[in-house]
Amino acid sequence: MRLVFLGPPGAGKGTQARDLAREWNIPQVATGDMLRAAMASASPLGREAKQYYDRGELVPDDVILRMIKARLSESDAGRGFIMDGFPRNLAQAEALGRLVKDLGHTLDAVVYFDVSEPELLRRLTGRRVCRQCGATYHLVFAPPTRPGVCDRCGGELYQRDDDREETVKHRLDVYARQTAPLLDHYRGQGLLVTVKGEGAIDTIREAIRSVVEARRR
Repeated sequence: MRLVFLGPPGAGKGTQARDLAREWNIPQVATGDMLRAAMASASPLGREAKQYYDRGELVPDDVILRMIKARLSESDAGRGFIMDGFPRNLAQAEALGRLVKDLGHTLDAVVYFDVSEPELLRRLTGRRVCRQCGATYHLVFAPPTRPGVCDRCGGELYQRDDDREETVKHRLDVYARQTAPLLDHYRGQGLLVTVKGEGAIDTIREAIRSVVEARRR
């Protein structure tokens, strides 16, 4: 099965992609992880990407797509893949469609994780970081034993600027503007399926299994 997982930051698509990829014995193709691995390995593509990264620039789509093509050409991707974190806009979606077609494949489904803004804010603004040792906590999912105090070293916990509500709301607004055309694009191709991304992780995973299996019948 060849799938794309779409959803806003905090929707949980990375967790589901990781666990289902392991269950189905296919790779999770997470572009962020792939970029970091390529740069660490100092491969030709990795060195090219690092030049942009070191200048504080976005890595161009062309470089990302070449990395994706190389990854999807590996033997373990012959059984399928879950694309996680790409595409993020219409141009990337069209380029990915051409790439998959050039490799002789088609996408089976695009799974959109539907999560309400209040729930996303709860997830994304709850992170706290220790000023001393850098340990990470979450007020809801992984709270410290004592509020505001690191379990590991006793340091003060603080909220990073990236996790403040106004910053998170801006990120979600940008994502919504970029994603709306993507949803229409895949809906028009008959590929889009939606799952509710709230509730127990196992319940969400079973919903994904159900919609994907229904597509394959």
